[in-house]
Formats: sequence, C-alpha cells, structure tokens
Amino acid sequence: MYLSMIHILVIMTIILLIMMLLTLISKKSVIDMEKLTPFECGFNPMSNKRLPFSIHFFLIAVIFLIFDIEIIIILPMIITMKYSMIKYWLLTSSLFILILILGLYHEWFNGALKWTK
Repeated sequence: MYLSMIHILVIMTIILLIMMLLTLISKKSVIDMEKLTPFECGFNPMSNKRLPFSIHFFLIAVIFLIFDIEIIIILPMIITMKYSMIKYWLLTSSLFILILILGLYHEWFNGALKWTK
C-alpha cells in the first residue's frame, strides 16, 4: 500500500522538476523597453514623484480584514453547538468574543478608528 504512494510521490516529483526545467528553458529572454515604461497610456509622467498615500486607509482595511476573518471563525461555532457540551462551547465562544471585544477596544483606545485626527 505504501509502496504505491511512494511511486506516486516520486512520479509527481519528477514531473514537477521537468516542468520547472521546461519553464526555465522556454522563457523569452528578450527585454522589451516598452514594457519597462511606467505607463501604458502613451505619455511619459510629468514628474517622478509618487503621490502620498494615507496610511489610515491601509490601517482601516487591515482592521476590517482581521475582524472579518474572526467573524468567519465564529460562524461555524454555531453549527458545533449541537455536537458539543454546552459548558465548554459557551466558555470557548465567550472567550473568543471577549478577545474580539478587547481587540476592538484596543484599536478604539489607540485612535485607529478615528477618521479625523
């Protein structure tokens, strides 16, 4: 039984190495200067400065992603309630929600949720 799995693993490794080798051999090495230009709209930039990006937008997006993933983790807990002991389920879900609330309080206390400074 394990011998066939080892054969499959060896064959897949050989196929992987062949594909990586073919990728290295077949890639185009001609550098096109048009592809290296910064814009595709047909004109060169007026200045080389980048526009400043407010870090607040990025911070709000990261906070949203963190809390969104935590909400996604909470949703299956409702399904597991039927199959688990209610004391342990209530303890773990309460602890998880407490950690969520503490994280929200921490962000609020540090001023990360304020839009104007």
